[in-house]
Amino acid sequence: MRILRVHCSPRGVRAESYRLADRLVGLLRQRHPDARLVDRGLGTSAIAHVDEGYADVLGGHVEASMDADTMAHSERLIQELEAADCLVIATPMHNYTVPSALKAWLDHIVRIHRSFTPGPNGKVGTLADRPVYVAIASGSRFDGERARQPDFLTPYLTAILNTVGLFDIHYFSVQGTALGADALARARQAAEEKLAAFFSLPAVAG
Repeated sequence: MRILRVHCSPRGVRAESYRLADRLVGLLRQRHPDARLVDRGLGTSAIAHVDEGYADVLGGHVEASMDADTMAHSERLIQELEAADCLVIATPMHNYTVPSALKAWLDHIVRIHRSFTPGPNGKVGTLADRPVYVAIASGSRFDGERARQPDFLTPYLTAILNTVGLFDIHYFSVQGTALGADALARARQAAEEKLAAFFSLPAVAG
């Protein structure tokens, strides 16, 4: 089994989202002791945003060439995802949604005539479905009775992953990280309880 972990915080391994994702990866490895982990760090060594050449290809103005840097980088990232049996995304919530580092990765992954095709009823993903686990950290709360901000992250991420064929998506979060030590401890405990409940189910990844 191969696990691809994409982590997006500028705080790197010190980030609360990374901490939660690391716990998640540990639980996956308990189920699959031979699992191989591939790390793709975006927060501290961000990938390039798509450029003019890439946009020309997507717009149909020029033929795609895998020799061009713009397309070759996209192809490497898509192949890295295709080679994974499951995907773990560790991300903070920035301004109610995904950080720019994760958006840049998604822009390379979601590519017409490669990871999706247009059809009469909309876009159809071409990637094989696989489990996706998303670990989110947020300074405030974005769901439940005590929510204090909107959440555009989970609906966007669900929609964009569905576009390429990924539907088996599971969200875990640590909310209220900026609300003091007690609030953070409670949020961590709530996340741990949700993880424990989820991984007690008979079927997870693989």
